[in-house]
Amino acid sequence: MKKTWTGWGPNADQPQQHYLVEPRHLAGGGDLRYVAEYLRASGWKDLSRSGGPMVFDSPDRTVRVGYDPAAMPGGWSVSGQAVGQQPAWHATFTTAVPIEVVAGFTDTLTKPRSAHAPNVWAPLQEHGWETTRVQEHFTAVAPDGNAWLQYHQDSPDQAHWWAGARTEHGRSWDAVFTPTTPMHLIQGFSAALADPTPVMRPRGHVPATKWIRTTSVSVLPSELGRWQQARITAARAATWARNSWTAARPRQHTPTAGPYTAAGGSKARR
Repeated sequence: MKKTWTGWGPNADQPQQHYLVEPRHLAGGGDLRYVAEYLRASGWKDLSRSGGPMVFDSPDRTVRVGYDPAAMPGGWSVSGQAVGQQPAWHATFTTAVPIEVVAGFTDTLTKPRSAHAPNVWAPLQEHGWETTRVQEHFTAVAPDGNAWLQYHQDSPDQAHWWAGARTEHGRSWDAVFTPTTPMHLIQGFSAALADPTPVMRPRGHVPATKWIRTTSVSVLPSELGRWQQARITAARAATWARNSWTAARPRQHTPTAGPYTAAGGSKARR
């Protein structure tokens, strides 16, 4: 039986104070249900136990998404099994990675892969992130200088992807991807990370940093419920459409992209 989202607030539909926070990379973790409800609506199996870590398996059981705040370090862990030409891979996100940015990665897991070669750096460049290249080391830095995405390759078998953010109090969060992580997933992450749209946080859940800008808004719980239900409905509709006609569609091979592709679409020369 499908679950219906009932909102994030109390049953009484009274206005609540929330804050629009920007830049989103310093907005704090957010509500876990933003990811969990979307995965469930996309047909992923919920293996979570009451009081224990959150665990979801993909419909084909090749990918597992977990969240465990008690682990060291606590946060999200996403693992993919080796399938065909795709080796096993792993990604981790600490607890303060904004849930909307985590969703950029996990939502992409539920969608068909594009036939176009992925470009991790294009969404960042489009929103003013400064990208630099030194030999086989690539870095993109946010306009405020407080978030980054890096790719370092010391040798063909030693490559590292990681992202992070900081406030005046020190490192805020980290995201780490194994070099075998599919590029289109990292692109989903980078697109969500670069998105300049503010994210909403309830009162009491805004990080204590002077490096963010906040706008106070009054929101009804029913409005929050409708927004989240729209996201869930979209996931269900996409899953239904995909299952109804893609089963008979022949598999398409997607070319493997290198770590850097210029915004124009051509692969950078080495």
